[in-house]
Amino acid sequence: MKKVVLITGGSRGIGKSTAIEFAKNGYNIIINYLSDDKSAEHIKSFLVENYDVDVMTYKCDVKDELKVKCMVEDVINYFGRIDVLVNNAAIAIDTLVEDKNKDDFKKILDTNLIGPFILSRSVAKVMMKNKKGSIINVSSTNAIDTYYEYSLDYDASKAALISLTHNLAKYYAPYIRVNAVAPGWVDTDMNKNLSLDYIKKECEDIYLKRFGKPEEIAKAIYFLASDNASYITGEVLRVDGGYNHG
Repeated sequence: MKKVVLITGGSRGIGKSTAIEFAKNGYNIIINYLSDDKSAEHIKSFLVENYDVDVMTYKCDVKDELKVKCMVEDVINYFGRIDVLVNNAAIAIDTLVEDKNKDDFKKILDTNLIGPFILSRSVAKVMMKNKKGSIINVSSTNAIDTYYEYSLDYDASKAALISLTHNLAKYYAPYIRVNAVAPGWVDTDMNKNLSLDYIKKECEDIYLKRFGKPEEIAKAIYFLASDNASYITGEVLRVDGGYNHG
């Protein structure tokens, strides 16, 4: 029986590449997304046409507890299991500190932190019954030491996600492994509005002199979910090309 992975924010960027990586390795896929029906159906068609896997798309806001519960129930009714959860869905609202407001700050925390908590708790109930599972949280180097004042709310949410990772790893041990990936700069839609001058400047501080590719982050996520990482839990894997933050 094929293993099953649920990927939030799975219709584009890192989530899309993660879906492809797991499909390459024979996983059935659930692509959770918020609004982009076209992109979700496009990646579903691509996976079904190119790999011997079953794919479900599920439109659901990860910060809506009731809808998340329904999604997990529907997935179990269809696939019968969830082996891996990838908490990838996230948003950022980059503004001057003076322009930030409480509602936007809360929206970011709800999506980037509360959402992964809701998903993890719901999926863990299934995993604990099987006494096996893996949860991967997609954090950021912004949570560790590459602070960006215009996204201090995003940075705070990703730092809290690392704390959540450590606590869930302890709570669900020894049956569920919980780890995080902390990407640096990645060539995704979230960074598409950066100026060429800014990108060039940032690349000068990266040992590999370029932004990462979504598929490179996806490989790190898959590694942590795989049996090759069977003795790794409660850890944060930094994937940033060697960013010199000093």
